[in-house]
Amino acid sequence: MFFQCAEAFVTIATNNFSELVDFYIQFLSQKPSNYIPNVYAQFQLSGLKIAIFKPKESHLAEFNDSFKSSMSLCLEVKDLETVMSHLENLGHPPFHEITNASHGREVYAYDIDGNRIILHQSHAKGKF
Repeated sequence: MFFQCAEAFVTIATNNFSELVDFYIQFLSQKPSNYIPNVYAQFQLSGLKIAIFKPKESHLAEFNDSFKSSMSLCLEVKDLETVMSHLENLGHPPFHEITNASHGREVYAYDIDGNRIILHQSHAKGKF
């Protein structure tokens, strides 16, 4: 790497700041570790920070259609069915059925802005 990277994290731009922050508070079962009302919220997960921000008016067009994005927030979970049930209880059930892949099982869900969340559960070691 040609530069020193001190840290990397995922950011999600939204015009629905309060609603999206509320979704992630419920989904992650935690409050933001860093919060500026109507501007910025940061959640600390094991090995990852997720930051939600409201873009400046001059940048809104860049973030208008998240459904066309090829980026996904992928979360490795220990029990896929438990997380799926949690999302369903929040009124946001996963979009498709569980897919079995060589690396484990996964399902796609979407937050209230349409950002794709891939929930992934690895196979137990030695099982395929």
